Amino acid sequence: MTAGTNMTDIESDSSKETVAAEPAEETPMKAEEKRSDDVEEKNDNGDSKGTIQEQVLVAVEEPEFVHPEGGWGWVVMLAAMWCNGAVFGIQNAFGILFMSLLKEFGSPEDDDLRFKTAWVGSLSMGMIFFCSPIVSVFTDLLGCRVTAVGGAAVGLVGLLASSFVTSLGPMYFTYGIVFATGCSFAYQPSLVILGHYFKKRLGLVNGIVTAGSSAFTVTLPFLLSGLLEKVGLQNTMRVLSILMFILMLAGLTYTPLLPKPVSSNKPGSRCPPMSKVFNVNIWKSLGYRIWAFGIPAALYGYFVPYVHLMKHVEERFGEDANKEVLLMCIGVTSGVGRLIFGRVADYVQGVNKVYLQVSSFMVIGVMSMMIPLCHVFGGLIAVCLLMGLFDGCFICIMAPIAFELVGSQNVSQAIGFLLGMMSVPMTVGPPIAGFLRDRLGSYDVAFYLAGIPPIIGGAVLCLIPWVEARRIRREQEEAAKDGTQEQMLEFKRNSGGQGDALTVKSATPDSVI
Repeated sequence: MTAGTNMTDIESDSSKETVAAEPAEETPMKAEEKRSDDVEEKNDNGDSKGTIQEQVLVAVEEPEFVHPEGGWGWVVMLAAMWCNGAVFGIQNAFGILFMSLLKEFGSPEDDDLRFKTAWVGSLSMGMIFFCSPIVSVFTDLLGCRVTAVGGAAVGLVGLLASSFVTSLGPMYFTYGIVFATGCSFAYQPSLVILGHYFKKRLGLVNGIVTAGSSAFTVTLPFLLSGLLEKVGLQNTMRVLSILMFILMLAGLTYTPLLPKPVSSNKPGSRCPPMSKVFNVNIWKSLGYRIWAFGIPAALYGYFVPYVHLMKHVEERFGEDANKEVLLMCIGVTSGVGRLIFGRVADYVQGVNKVYLQVSSFMVIGVMSMMIPLCHVFGGLIAVCLLMGLFDGCFICIMAPIAFELVGSQNVSQAIGFLLGMMSVPMTVGPPIAGFLRDRLGSYDVAFYLAGIPPIIGGAVLCLIPWVEARRIRREQEEAAKDGTQEQMLEFKRNSGGQGDALTVKSATPDSVI
């Protein structure tokens, strides 16, 4: 308690007239003291509720942040679009690099060649998501700009180091860990920063940003095929490093706008509170918990086509088959899907956006099972077109759903934990498919099994709207109850003590008093 408050209390004890004459000076001071005590008590107890007076006071003192919905945000959107393109364009085109790695480092006598080589791409994709919880902490502490630029620099070092590797073993470290870790630190801030500039258009903007990876997925397979043929694997890696250098420059545009939450650090303490380092409040939401477990369950077969589809086409239709066209089909329709479903998501209220992800997982699962059944190349093109369209739907609405489930202040770590849990299925799926191919002699069983997890995961996600509707209904009932009690207390204060007598009288209608 401050000295000024102590003096006010003494004056109020010694002179009632002074208090009555100067209510305008004392009341705000007491209200501020009461609000501070309530905040401290709320933090200690982990309770998120407050009194109606406190909510009104906070609303007056801290006006709601208004998103610019444009301006410099369009530049940030283009920078984030490049980030998504550079990171996931390279990852999605790994099928081209996969065949080059088989020729460069493999031997015909190795029975587990595809299994070992697939680990390079799987480890890389898995590390991008595995590091996400750590990246979310760095994003909260250091900001989007520092985290993104530092990550792009690490990715550049990893990709350059991979260009000097002469065996698979070091490639696991340079490409699978260092390069992927840098990509993870560069990627996640590109999702978080968009919420600083857009709210009404967030779905559309996310669609445009994530369409960047589609644009790169369309063009990179042809570029990589030409480079690998003319300059070899090592020089191709060095050319890809240019993309990461541009990504460093793009990260400099991430200027944060959202007001920072009030710090609860003790005076003189440099260490942030543990509640900020590891935000456990997001796990109190049952809807988020279902989302965070349902999506990883759906992704065990998600990355399998990106790694093994090229080799499957080569084995079934011959080495002369125009297999790059399939990745182009996935990339084009994925970009279209991100734009279309991103815009559609802006018109879908609240957590009902989850139904878009449910439909996307269902279609992706069925299309994965259709791949072995396509004995005509045109049928495979149709499958890839549909798969890409709904892949775009799944990707573009991840951030909007996270904002709906946990709010803007918690979205960074909410996305981070989700991506971290996605790392396990994204990592183990392709090696398992390669193992099945080495043992069974074809990819048919691998693609059949890859279609099952998306269908199961999509079914689990259907629970989220029902859970959130029940939560909102319960909160409304509690708010109505709290509001009734507050009105009764206010009535007692205003009635000068007569409220108790009236309450007794109303409680005993037969009384003659």
